[in-house]
Amino acid sequence: MRTTVLRPGLLVALPVGLIIGYFALVPLVYLVWGTFFDAHGVTLEGFIRAYRHPATKQMMANSLIYALGSGALALLLGTALAYLHTRTDVPFKGLFFAAALVPLIIPAILYAIAWIFLASPDIGILNLALQPVFGRDVLDVFSMPGMIWVEGLNLSPLVFLLMVVAFRGMDPSLEESALMSGASRQVILRRITLPLARPAIVAALLIMVVRGLESFEVPALLGLQNGIHVFTSRIYLALRDYPPDLAVGGALSTGLLVIAVIGVLLSSRFGRSERQRAYQTITGKGFQPRRVQLGRARSLFGVAVVVYFAITVALPLAVLLWTSFLAYYQVPSADALASLTLDNYRELLEQDAALNALKNSSILGAGTATLIVAVMAAAAWVVVRTNLPGRHLLDQLSFLPLVVPGLVLGLAVAFVYLRSPLPIYGTLWILLIAYFIRAMPYGMRYALASIHQISGELEESAQMSGASWLQTFRRILVPLMAPGLIAAWVYVFITSFRELSSSILLYNPGNEVLSILIWDQYENGDFTVLAALGVVMLLLTVALVILAHRLTSKSGLGRV
Repeated sequence: MRTTVLRPGLLVALPVGLIIGYFALVPLVYLVWGTFFDAHGVTLEGFIRAYRHPATKQMMANSLIYALGSGALALLLGTALAYLHTRTDVPFKGLFFAAALVPLIIPAILYAIAWIFLASPDIGILNLALQPVFGRDVLDVFSMPGMIWVEGLNLSPLVFLLMVVAFRGMDPSLEESALMSGASRQVILRRITLPLARPAIVAALLIMVVRGLESFEVPALLGLQNGIHVFTSRIYLALRDYPPDLAVGGALSTGLLVIAVIGVLLSSRFGRSERQRAYQTITGKGFQPRRVQLGRARSLFGVAVVVYFAITVALPLAVLLWTSFLAYYQVPSADALASLTLDNYRELLEQDAALNALKNSSILGAGTATLIVAVMAAAAWVVVRTNLPGRHLLDQLSFLPLVVPGLVLGLAVAFVYLRSPLPIYGTLWILLIAYFIRAMPYGMRYALASIHQISGELEESAQMSGASWLQTFRRILVPLMAPGLIAAWVYVFITSFRELSSSILLYNPGNEVLSILIWDQYENGDFTVLAALGVVMLLLTVALVILAHRLTSKSGLGRV
């Protein structure tokens, strides 16, 4: 129940609204202003240089092919795995959710580098293993198919999680009726199951295409080597030159932002309209889906699950671990086994840059998570517990950064603080601001989910007993919301800990974070030290993921 007392609501809503509104809107306003205006007024010079460039048509075609290809591959793998998991008796189901944690456990930059070790034409372990049978350069991770493969594998677990929810919520009575009428399982899947899941499938595809368009690590690491440019890599190159071409970067960023917003809006609108029509299969009656008996094919599908887990999880992790123990990169062999060493880990302990990057990432992760939890807990209270007009605008504004690609956000924040009298550009403060903006949607989701579980009667009882709003919030709401807020803190810490795309445009030498240090080591060819740093980063992240999973399970937020 919402309180009718407006005074505490106003006192909380005003500062919280100013904070969320400022960080959600001001960088985008500066980005648009810096792109369309210069010292002489309105200008389209940046757009003219960006979109009349001879390579722009190919860049846009590459972006479309890459996004659609990786989205389609992710959709195919994720949907197939979700169906097998929820509707069949396929074995090894424990591997499904282990593989689904890949996007959270392995930063995209490490995942791309792992596949370079596996499928590079020159040093790829898989290429060298296949060479006696198929000849040289069977696999080329530095090609468009290679980019689509790596990004599609990285996105497929996200599709899996989305489609598991869709398949679990689907009433199987229509399928069972068709089965009793003599239809085969293949016909039922094609004509009933997949059409009923169409809203979720289309929404998942649109979201994955947007994620592909926003992706920076894979196009930068795998595409630039052979001159395959997409939106994000072109933006990066425009801003890496000296002097940086902010007008061209802003024009390309604006185009990418518009495409991303359209994709998210289409996904939301399509899913909403389809659910309102003929795809409502969840009723008030309880149901238990009957699992399809795979029969003789059960072993075959079990092998497919193991192969998928090996390709998406085991091989990338194994090659990073292997490389971290080498004095110089080499493929597995008896001689290589005899030369394994811990020197890379010792070098990390003695390397000031690595310790400084770890310190910076930890400070930024902890600072971002703490600020997000504090601000979004108060914002969630305003949205849920007050009757203030426009209160839902806080939720909508906090969601806005979700549609802004990381590289675009980094440029937008740079536009603000390059022109600001505050001397924070190139310091950790500007990275903290960028991380805070990127984390706002996730913090608000956790806070809203937590406060919705708490009855307003507890607050009313406290107020009737003479407690102030601050006392009620601090001594009743916060302790009750604690599991969800702690889980939000851990999740935001993890995502900030591995952030690269917005960091790469905002850091200065001496203020590197772990992802930037890995990027620099890759460019310098320090593959073995890079792998050791990646393993350390993964171990820290895994510990936090386990903690986050336990906390979200306790708070009811982690059930899929």
